[in-house]
Amino acid sequence: MNDDDRPGFKQFTRTAAARERLLGAVSPVTRTERAGVRAADGRVVATAIDAERAVPHYERAAMDGYAVRAADTFGASERSPASLRLTDSVGPGTATRVHTGSELPDGADAVVMVESTDRTGEELSVFEAVPEGGNVAPVGEDVEAGQRLFEAGHRLRPSDLGLLKAVGLEHVDVYERPRVSVIPTGEELVQSDPDPGEIIETNGQTVTQYVERWGGVASYRDIVTDDADALRAAIRRDLDHDVVVTTGGSSVGERDLVPEVVDDMGEVFVHGVALKPGHPVALGAVADTPVLLLPGYPVACIVNAVQFLRPALVEAGHLPREPHRTTEARLARKLPSEPGVRTFARVALSGDDGERTATPTRTKGAGVLSSVALADGWVVVPEEREGYAEGETVAVELWEGSR
Repeated sequence: MNDDDRPGFKQFTRTAAARERLLGAVSPVTRTERAGVRAADGRVVATAIDAERAVPHYERAAMDGYAVRAADTFGASERSPASLRLTDSVGPGTATRVHTGSELPDGADAVVMVESTDRTGEELSVFEAVPEGGNVAPVGEDVEAGQRLFEAGHRLRPSDLGLLKAVGLEHVDVYERPRVSVIPTGEELVQSDPDPGEIIETNGQTVTQYVERWGGVASYRDIVTDDADALRAAIRRDLDHDVVVTTGGSSVGERDLVPEVVDDMGEVFVHGVALKPGHPVALGAVADTPVLLLPGYPVACIVNAVQFLRPALVEAGHLPREPHRTTEARLARKLPSEPGVRTFARVALSGDDGERTATPTRTKGAGVLSSVALADGWVVVPEEREGYAEGETVAVELWEGSR
C-alpha cells in the first residue's frame, strides 16, 4: 500500500517505512567508557577483549583422588594392584591425596580416581592404570592466554562477566549508553495537585523509564508550555543528546506546535503514521540529532515509543535487533481493525501456556492509560487485515517484558 491521504495530514506513512526512515537518521554512539566488570551487565563491548591469563592457569586435578606418576600404575588391575606409598610429595612409587581443582603436585603427571583405590594406613593400592595426563586439567583447558573472548558489539551477559573475572579482567571498554532528552509539552500539564482543566504529566515519566529499561540514559526535563519560542529553546538546549523526544503537541491542531517548530529548526520527514492508536506521531531531525514527536494521549505515546524510540535506542546503542517476546492465544471475541492501518490491540491473558485466551482490554481510547497497565500485551493487526475473528489463534506481543 502506498502512503494514503487522511484528514488533517498530508499523508500517512506505513509503520515499517517510518521506522526505517528514522533509523537512517540515528548514528550509533561512538563514545566509550571504562566500566567495572561487576557493573557491565548488559553493556556493549567497544573494543575486542582478549584473555589476560589462561583458565586454568595451572595444571589441576579433574577428579578427587591421588596424584601419581602414570608409569607407577602401568599394569595395575583388580587382581594385581599397584602399591604406592602416601607422602606429601610425588616421586617414584609415591602418591599424594588431591581434590578436584587442586594444583597438580610437582613430579605428578596423572590422577587416580579415589574409587579406583584402597587405602590402608599410608599404603595405597591402585586397581586401575592411568595414562600420562589422565584426570588432569591442563593449563588453558578452558581459556588460553591471549584467546579472543568477545568482539566489539557484543552485549555482555552475567555468564560473560564471570568469564572476564576468571581471566583477570577488572574493567572493560564499553560504549556509553545513548543519551535521550525527554521533553513533556502542554500548557495543561502539571506534576501534582491538578486544578480543573489540568492534567498530571505521565507521558514524560513513562518514556523516561522506558529509555532506562531499553539501555539509554534519560534526561527528564521540566514541562514546556505550548509556546513556539519555549519549545525551540528546549529542543536547542538538548541537541547534544543522541535522541530528543517530545511528548504531546504532535498532531495538527492549533496548539500542536512541535512539528512546525522542529521543521523550522531542521526537518520533519514523517508526520502521520498508519498505526492505531497513535497516528499523529512525527519523526524528524535537527542538526543531525533525531527528534521523535510522540502524541499526547498516553496509550498512543506508549505505542509509538515501542515502535520508534526503542528501535532508535537499539541502533544508537549498538544493540541487537531482537523481536518482542510473544505467546499464542485464542481470541475471546472478535478484534476489528481498519484496513490499511496497523492496529495495536491491548489484551489480557488468561489460562496456561497450553491453552491461553486473549481478551481485549480496550480496542479504542488512546487516552485510557489503564487499558495498557491492566493488559499483558497487545495483538498486532497488520495493514492487510480487517481484524481477527473470535476464537482465532493470534500472536500476543509481551512487549513490557522485552528489553
